Amino acid sequence: MAGCNGDCEHCASAEGCESKNVKAVLNDQSHIKKIICVLSGKGGVGKTFVTSSLAVYLNRAGLSVGILDADFTGPSIPKSFGIKDKAYGENNLIYPLESKGGIKVMSVNCLLEDETDPVVWRGPLFGGLLKQFYGDVLWGDLDVLLIDMPPGTSDMALNVFQLLPVDEMIMVTSPQDLVNLIVTKALKMSKMLNIHTLGVIENMSYLECPKCQEHISVFGESHLEEFAKANDLDVLARLPIKPENTKLVDMGKVESILLPEIQECVDKIIKEVK
Repeated sequence: MAGCNGDCEHCASAEGCESKNVKAVLNDQSHIKKIICVLSGKGGVGKTFVTSSLAVYLNRAGLSVGILDADFTGPSIPKSFGIKDKAYGENNLIYPLESKGGIKVMSVNCLLEDETDPVVWRGPLFGGLLKQFYGDVLWGDLDVLLIDMPPGTSDMALNVFQLLPVDEMIMVTSPQDLVNLIVTKALKMSKMLNIHTLGVIENMSYLECPKCQEHISVFGESHLEEFAKANDLDVLARLPIKPENTKLVDMGKVESILLPEIQECVDKIIKEVK
């Protein structure tokens, strides 16, 4: 419905609303302390890289971490972790796959016979799959479940916010003004749905010269501080362009990355969980 904020419980029109959503229910063998979405509103800014990196550093800090890959038409979390096995079900539950470091992962690519097969579905089917990925997966006891969000502010993203009990959101942006414009749209959507934003991470912020360590603004000068101030956001991290990390992700070795710039954000999440 027009102007819907996802709060069916307090909506006067909920009784006859065709778009009324029922929250997904977690199975009784799983418990999740905190659910955090990683969103940008636009593709190509590095949501998956940020999600994977946060998971790696949270895992190194001793937290139990899971990733729900909600980008059903462009899933890439399994490839980042070098996961090639397929998920299986037993006793009405789906068993997630695990990375070498013990991070639990559920993605549509864990179900496809060939990871290059496209998922050509209409919108309502994605909502049902999302509920299964949350409620029917044996997540066990997790400190944090990170959700790698689909791009945009359409029904795909809306499904996550309306169907899952999301606690926090982290926005990912890059130095281009165009990206900031679109990210602002996603922020406004989150406010409409009463989802708290933990802060913003700027990816591809700069390239560090290997000889003199000068920071080179490949995509132009950053306006992150102004953007954050205008939207009342905390700056969580500025992530540099590191070709070596890109290579590790392509090789499925994201758990080998070194990205100390993300530590402050990780510390903030740990504080939220505890």
